[in-house]
This record gives sequence, structure tokens and C-alpha cells, in this order.
Amino acid sequence: MPEIVSLLPLVGIALLFWFLLIRPQSKRQRELATMQQALKTGDEVMLTSGIFGTLRETEEDHVRVEIAEGVTIKVARGAIGSVANPGLEHLEPEEN
Repeated sequence: MPEIVSLLPLVGIALLFWFLLIRPQSKRQRELATMQQALKTGDEVMLTSGIFGTLRETEEDHVRVEIAEGVTIKVARGAIGSVANPGLEHLEPEEN
């Protein structure tokens, strides 16, 4: 019985580690994979490198992103970090 009692703190630490670190990271990875599979032509995206662009073509494992007028790059689908809110980066502050 004393052996089991001495293992309880280790089990507690392992469970805490699971709930605070591993589980949230797994959830983020699933959400990112779902977003990357749902991409469609015309989406405003941000690459993991911080480059913003517009999807011009999607294929199985890569996409073509237009980063400037007439400049299209081919990147791995996994390089898409997020879908940007279209138009927000072009908003100018209101003048009083």
C-alpha cells in the first residue's frame, strides 16, 4: 500500500502535464489542419513566415499565393498559418 501512495504525486503531475500542455496543443493542431483543408481560392491568408497574400490556386499538397499584383508563389499547404480577415489590413484610421 505505501508504494501506491508514493506514486500518487507522480500520477497527479502526469495528469496535470497532460491537461495543461499536451491536450491544448493537440486541439490547436487539429484546428489548424481543418483550416488548411478548408482553404479555397480567393481567401486572404497569412503564411507562417508572416507574408500576407491571396490564394489563387489550391492543389492537394500545395497552394499558389499571390503576394503582390502579378507575383504568385507556390507554398506547401502547411505553410498557411491563418486565414486573414479580408480588408482589415487596408483600413485607414478615421480623421476627426
